Amino acid sequence: MPSFDIVSEVNEVEVRNAVDQTNKEVGTRFDFKGSDARVEQAEKVLTMFADTEFQLDQVKDILKTKLAKRGVDIRCLDEGSVEKVSGNKVKQAITVKVGIETELAKKIVRLIKDSKLKVQASIQGDAVRVSGAKRDILQDAIALARKEITEFPLQFQNFRD
Repeated sequence: MPSFDIVSEVNEVEVRNAVDQTNKEVGTRFDFKGSDARVEQAEKVLTMFADTEFQLDQVKDILKTKLAKRGVDIRCLDEGSVEKVSGNKVKQAITVKVGIETELAKKIVRLIKDSKLKVQASIQGDAVRVSGAKRDILQDAIALARKEITEFPLQFQNFRD
């Protein structure tokens, strides 16, 4: 029976490269001269440090630009609140979301069931497996999911006949 998986993944190598490029650019820019502006990465959490909130916003813009150029969808970033650190320095944590959360998975399954396509959708961990009788119907399900789910990046993998 033909099937495919709906997943949400991020290329971690590209995220690491974007963080390195951001730190390199911040280190060479004149407006960051003598400041403590930088981005640190720990697993799926990117922490930005800066002297002021204005500089923090600029570091965030640089980071998002570098991520976009490297093919990482910035819709998977979950920004935390800006926190004061010692003195007048600030930091902000950004979480890179990987996998489909339960609420979104339920929304995808409900969308596919309500569409009256002859396919079955089931939640399997942080992915949604869709199976059907014909390949064309599965392609219609992919088109439907791409059109309707715009708030989070989705990839379609393991398309099997």
